[in-house]
Amino acid sequence: MSFSGNVKRELCRLEFGHKNCQQAEAYGVLLYCNTFSRGEIKIVTESPEFARRLPVLFRRAFQVEFDSRPLGEPEGGKHIFQIRDPYKLSVIFDAFGLDQDGVVAHHINFAVLEEECCRASFFRGAFLAGGSVTDPEKRYHLELFTSHYNVSREMQALMLEAGLAPKETTRKSNYVIYFKHSESIEDFLTGIGAPLAAMEVMNAKAVMLRRDGVNRRVNCDAANLGKAVDAAQEQIEAIRRLEERGALAALPDKLVQAAALRRANPELTLSQLAELFDPPITKSALNHRLRKLLALAKEGEEEETT
Repeated sequence: MSFSGNVKRELCRLEFGHKNCQQAEAYGVLLYCNTFSRGEIKIVTESPEFARRLPVLFRRAFQVEFDSRPLGEPEGGKHIFQIRDPYKLSVIFDAFGLDQDGVVAHHINFAVLEEECCRASFFRGAFLAGGSVTDPEKRYHLELFTSHYNVSREMQALMLEAGLAPKETTRKSNYVIYFKHSESIEDFLTGIGAPLAAMEVMNAKAVMLRRDGVNRRVNCDAANLGKAVDAAQEQIEAIRRLEERGALAALPDKLVQAAALRRANPELTLSQLAELFDPPITKSALNHRLRKLLALAKEGEEEETT
């Protein structure tokens, strides 16, 4: 099952609240389902848990049954619920203060969402009917889509009041509000009753941050190692040139010793190489000696060219 499916399964395990919250959840479902018109309600879902919750929700919220509903496991995995009975439709429209005959474009009736628990139930219903969330191990993206323009704009306003800040876009004939930040997704999922899913988002983010930190350290170490290897090769080449000119043996003992140890241990870092001296010397002292060898080799080349 997808992460989005797991979220809906967690939400559908929640107990139903009081009557106002039941109607608020159903209201979210209706405004974000496939069809909510004066002549028909049609809800299509691939979530078997949501398909089991829907009939109970509508029975509790409106005391109505669906005219048609899936029996058993439907073909194609899509559960389809419909209401066309005029009386049942009028009961549902009346519950939200809607004029069934006069409705042209849906708006959110904020009067039925005054309580915070009712707004959370409304968000939950909207997500169950028209929402999805991407697996956080891949990317952060949660969205709600509806065919009602005014509903989408007013939903955004509701979320802003709740401390959330979704963005909006259009996709084909639908209006979409979405989140792309993990913190916003965590807050939304927690608010609608899916704290376990929110924890999964947080855990995935923590793993990703650790992995990114390791990669940065590995890349940094690799870059530093590359620089150390290049520096060692340059030092060995300078020592070879000094030796070919017969200048190496005439240098002070500390430079001759540094040259011998570097040539014998090209893979060691300056710190490791400094510890081989007897007695050991500091990294800074060794760096000074090797720089001196580089400078002497360069001076010798310049003298040969003049």
